[in-house]
Amino acid sequence: MKPIGIIANPASGMDIRRLVAYGSVFDNAEKTNIVKRILIALDALQVRDVFIMPDSFGIGRRAMEDIDVSVKARFLDMELQGTADDSQTAAEIMVGLDVACIITLGGDGTNRVVAKTCGDTALLPISTGTNNVFPFMIEGTLAGLAAGFLATKNYPGRQTLRQMPRLEIYRNDVLLDIALIDIVVTDDAYVGAKAVWEVASLKEIFLSRTSPSSIGFSCLGGILGVTPSEDSKGTHIHIGAGGKEVLAPIAPGVIRRIPIASCRQFNLRDAIPINCDADNMIALDGEREINAYQGDKLTVRLNPEGPWVVDVAGVLSIASINKHFITIG
Repeated sequence: MKPIGIIANPASGMDIRRLVAYGSVFDNAEKTNIVKRILIALDALQVRDVFIMPDSFGIGRRAMEDIDVSVKARFLDMELQGTADDSQTAAEIMVGLDVACIITLGGDGTNRVVAKTCGDTALLPISTGTNNVFPFMIEGTLAGLAAGFLATKNYPGRQTLRQMPRLEIYRNDVLLDIALIDIVVTDDAYVGAKAVWEVASLKEIFLSRTSPSSIGFSCLGGILGVTPSEDSKGTHIHIGAGGKEVLAPIAPGVIRRIPIASCRQFNLRDAIPINCDADNMIALDGEREINAYQGDKLTVRLNPEGPWVVDVAGVLSIASINKHFITIG
């Protein structure tokens, strides 16, 4: 039986959008309870080895308190930086430990950095962030059961996994970074608060997914009538006068009218240039990360070979069909 990895980001669900919008605070005590329920579920399926990313709050350590399980939870031997690099480093170590999957607790930003080093190791992303288009709301107990079945030796291949696309940003044809859901170009001069929430600063938006039922900039494509697509086309939106205005929920409790100059889809691996006629700031999955300077040659591409994601309902369905929940005699 393979081990399971758990990465719980203590900083997710606590950014500036709790001050400028109405985002809920997803505190670390609740993340601890989710991890506790995951561990109980893994124990029920006799998973014994679990690797957990250490963190300053001690989510994993607290989760092990007051539960009677035979799971051997081991904390990764890594030096904490107190930044997103911790999640990225933890994912890389877990891949080397050959975990069956990595359970993440965070939002789009957390999963973006994990996806940089997780390779072909599947992610089971539990939503505990602000922008939660990539991760999904799932009870920790069910997530633990699904992960536990993936860990068994007789579980059938990758039929319950789905490979999601990723957006890639290049400077002079050299890969700079990736995003799972959106790349947003703004005219901000500085990083400041990393979260993007001011409409006036927006210039361009690149999307890997479009859905009018999501919170954040990924909703724009859906509102504009772009056919939902998770693996075949990207969407490129220019912000500005000359077209139409859309009413969009760009953050929890924040609905704004956004002027749209143009909106079009682009194909896999097309190199779409970013307009660098002035200095820009570029946000990846909701957080400002890259300074772009006037004259830069930056492009965005949609790569279909992004992270593999666990279909929890699919895993539990196959487990039921194969009678893994039933003991006879």
